[in-house]
Amino acid sequence: MNYVVVSSIGAVLMGIFALFVRMKAAKKPTSGKKILLPPVFMSSGALMYVVPQFRLTPMEILEAVVVGMLFSILLIKTSKFEIRDNDIYLKRSKAFIFILVGLLVLRLVMKTILSSTIDIGQLSGMFFLLAFSMIVPWRIAMYRSYMKLYKELHGIKLV
Repeated sequence: MNYVVVSSIGAVLMGIFALFVRMKAAKKPTSGKKILLPPVFMSSGALMYVVPQFRLTPMEILEAVVVGMLFSILLIKTSKFEIRDNDIYLKRSKAFIFILVGLLVLRLVMKTILSSTIDIGQLSGMFFLLAFSMIVPWRIAMYRSYMKLYKELHGIKLV
């Protein structure tokens, strides 16, 4: 089977999984650890760059990082916290689901178009870097927002 099709199916399944995880997470209090650990765990995927077929040119790195950071803006804008029952919860956002699905569709379209001109290994490396460059700024922004509420909740003076 075509690698682009297989990886696209995998991306759709991961997107669906992310939606369910996000909806479930909104029902439980959050913590700094829950916010910061996903990018740490995801960073192990960078081991793919040990294999020469996944290595990127400086321009491909720049493109993937810039697009990922631009996509992160949408996620940052839809991730808000609230204090409920003396705990901090992630607010549910209807827009988040549409944004996540939209980003997934855009990613699939980009992958289909780019797969005709970029090797599948390099393309995989670019999309991993794009996802990582999207998640890291998003999670850092979430952590900063969380810590602001945490300090407010526990009466810690803001410096």
